[in-house]
Amino acid sequence: LQRELARLAPRGHYIVVDSARNRLYVKRRDRVVLAATASTGSGTILRAPDRGGTLWVFDTPRGEFSVQSKLENPVWVKPDWAFLEEGQPVPADPADRLEAGTLGEYALGFGKGYFIHGTLYTRLLGKNVTHGCIRLNDDDLRRTYRLTQIGTAILIF
Repeated sequence: LQRELARLAPRGHYIVVDSARNRLYVKRRDRVVLAATASTGSGTILRAPDRGGTLWVFDTPRGEFSVQSKLENPVWVKPDWAFLEEGQPVPADPADRLEAGTLGEYALGFGKGYFIHGTLYTRLLGKNVTHGCIRLNDDDLRRTYRLTQIGTAILIF
């Protein structure tokens, strides 16, 4: 069985995220290259009362993904829910949505607005507190960024 699993593993490095335990692993075949404490989705639901029942569920998606983008010094483009959550009006000017420094030095995009990125709240690592993204500390994020490339597999369960 172990041989069969190793044969099925992606070529090169790949990322495995255990969202129940808030752990991220960078693996190569069956060998763990990096084991990191992460934060994943909270499962919280936010309702927008004035938007006809619009709601957001802050879960980390599960399944097979791949690194679609690699960003250095990413700027967060705050979505509507971020303003509603803070009790602020949603800005009309797109420039008012930009927030630098929030996501850390790097971000790995894996689709539909989800990223593996840094955090200002390292004390919350290991907890389900995010809006769906996967957060890491600076050192683990830097190593993950360097070990991956566009197309690197991401397996989230």
